[in-house]
Amino acid sequence: MIAPRDVLERDRAVLSGNEYRHLYVHVPFCARRCSYCDFSIAVRRNVPVQEYVSALESELEIRRSAHDVIELDTVYVGGGTPSRLGVDGVSQLMSVLRSRANIASDAEVTLEVNPDDISADAVRRWRSAGVNRLSIGIQSFHDNVLSWMHRAHTGDDARVAVRIARDSGISAVSVDLIFALPDNLERDWPRDVDGILALEPQHISLYGLTIEKGTPLAAWQARGEVSAASEERYEQEFLSAHENLTAAGFEHYEVSNFGLPSHRARHNSAYWSGAPYLGVGPSAHGFDGSARRWNIAAYAHWQRAVAAGNDPIAGEELLSTENRVAESVYLSLRTRDGLVVSETDLPLIDRWRKAGWIEDVCSEEKDSQVVRVRCTPYGWLRLDALAADLTLGRSC
Repeated sequence: MIAPRDVLERDRAVLSGNEYRHLYVHVPFCARRCSYCDFSIAVRRNVPVQEYVSALESELEIRRSAHDVIELDTVYVGGGTPSRLGVDGVSQLMSVLRSRANIASDAEVTLEVNPDDISADAVRRWRSAGVNRLSIGIQSFHDNVLSWMHRAHTGDDARVAVRIARDSGISAVSVDLIFALPDNLERDWPRDVDGILALEPQHISLYGLTIEKGTPLAAWQARGEVSAASEERYEQEFLSAHENLTAAGFEHYEVSNFGLPSHRARHNSAYWSGAPYLGVGPSAHGFDGSARRWNIAAYAHWQRAVAAGNDPIAGEELLSTENRVAESVYLSLRTRDGLVVSETDLPLIDRWRKAGWIEDVCSEEKDSQVVRVRCTPYGWLRLDALAADLTLGRSC
């Protein structure tokens, strides 16, 4: 393990070389924990806005040289529930970021919000603070499902929130849905997909429900109160969403993401391309091009560390050549852009192509020995196995 001082010096070297063009900010606060959530959050009735923003400012100062300027093409404020900071808190956060970085005039600046935090005044003030894209956690329009998830909003709240966001000046709206819910909820998946399309968002993220250790959902499963959806239904809902959303004009450009033309998520696309990115806040992850680092997860411990002037690093992984190969294969296959391979690699994927999990290969350019392969929707459902097979073949 590299010592924290070495990590800090390398981060500063990357910053001074302007290699970080993307920033992730983790805001941990939530009003309650969703039944499926295993993220690093801090449930607070009263959010310590000033304390958090001050700590964030301290971490940014710790992680940069005195005279370096960070040039950013994307900023993603996630959580947790960043909108729990309140309108003034979001404005203060953005002010701190602008004081420590140059945010490009055409940068994508995303704020994760819950529908119940959206109002016309809030949207206008977020926009004034520099936010130009909202990621709204809808998850479902069924009120019984939302209650089971411990969500604070209703289906009607979600519909109204998206319309308010657009009418109040932020047209770049992404919405989240969760599929493959337990059978006993009797969730009507096609109805939820149709409901999302009716709101005309520019971007849609779909996530299959997984039961993670330590969550309320895991406890319910242990008591026999809930069972995970079958693999057959997981596949059916994923494929039906693909069919309906692409028919409506959305590009299925990444395994979990759909965008209208020219509306791919730029920040997340940086992750999938292997670009360096800086992560600040409790539990935030970052990547400098050669190593991944992650911060202390617990809010109170992170806050105390930065208040004392210490880099809040909790751990780091320096990627080996094998790690890099495996990650490159996996990340490339996650996206519609696919994986560039040489013709000598083609026998490795031939059986996957015949099974319908890889699309027919295409040449990168005329008379080239380089080709690109892409997963079909069926292939994305088997992404782990496919990536492992290709990685093993490349390392032999």
